Amino acid sequence: MTPVQALTADLIRLPSISPQDLGCQELLAQRLSTAGFAIEWMPFNDVQNLWATIGQHGPTLCFAGHTDVVPTGPLDGWTSNPFEPTVRDGYLYGRGAADMKSGLAAMVLAATQFVSETPNFKGRLAFLITSDEEGRSVDGTKRVVEALRDRHDPIDWCVVGEPASDQVLGDTIKIGRRGSLSARLTIHGVQGHIAYPHLADNPIHRLAPLLHELTTHRFDEGNAHFDPSSFQVANMAAGTGAPNVIPGEAWIRFNVRFSPVQTVESLQNTITAIIERHGVNYSIEWFISGLPFYTQPGTFTQHVSEAIEAICGLTPHASTSGGTSDGRFIATLGTEIAEVGVPNGTIHKLNECVRLDDIDRLQRVYLGIMQRLLGR
Repeated sequence: MTPVQALTADLIRLPSISPQDLGCQELLAQRLSTAGFAIEWMPFNDVQNLWATIGQHGPTLCFAGHTDVVPTGPLDGWTSNPFEPTVRDGYLYGRGAADMKSGLAAMVLAATQFVSETPNFKGRLAFLITSDEEGRSVDGTKRVVEALRDRHDPIDWCVVGEPASDQVLGDTIKIGRRGSLSARLTIHGVQGHIAYPHLADNPIHRLAPLLHELTTHRFDEGNAHFDPSSFQVANMAAGTGAPNVIPGEAWIRFNVRFSPVQTVESLQNTITAIIERHGVNYSIEWFISGLPFYTQPGTFTQHVSEAIEAICGLTPHASTSGGTSDGRFIATLGTEIAEVGVPNGTIHKLNECVRLDDIDRLQRVYLGIMQRLLGR
């Protein structure tokens, strides 16, 4: 194995199911410290966070990522132990191989190479690494960003090492993400015997036409960089389990992924107005997991694209698709963000894997980004 492949394997061996870190950050901090980075541990509750910096003056380029992984799922569905890195047919298998321990290894070794080869680089190089991205995302990057804001510690550019590529390494970079607004909507009825419907009020019947309008409503048209907002039902339930009882309530859990043309308030107002037009007795709980963010194409994204083109031989497509990422927290600092990483075809799946040569090439891509932004 090459050094970056070996470091990826070492990280995979640590079963850091969210929010556990189990020594991953210490392993990375050792490499960074040896290269001259100042290490600052920023734990919040049971979440381990690492902030590491080198350099003094000029713009700050930050590399961000997470050491936590999702659970393995059924072990009998894996062809090898998910926490014993295994090489087969040019791929490295293991939980976190693509999401995103290969990205962490590549960015850390690229940074140590960069500061060795360019000791007088301009600006500051930083790392923000958390163990709370796959879980609640409360005490990880979000809290570190709050602390950085409080002490006026800026981040000008950030490369998030999420597996952003689609089919092949470098074909896609994420320059923004949609916001995510969820809710639990409960329709309150009156429970009763199913043979005496006049003595009850069936909440399922009340919900059905309301749900049809919510799922067919066109909230917006999106814009040049974002698809239209998407309303999706994630779960629904009603009933006591008995076939002869009209339930007393029915509920749905829904989510809206939205672009910057909307705000949380505008979506809440639209959805509430639709509900109230149906005259139902209802209650609703709202959950906001992230606001949309977007980086306008410019010098930063151009340098990122040039680094990818030089190593991968293709021009990346700039996208805002997919779920949320910790970029949503970093963007609140006014930071320009690009997500650059390996293909995402196996993430969160059984037999997660990454191409071995993609890990090596990703290290060279990250090195090229540093050279273009801080080495000139």
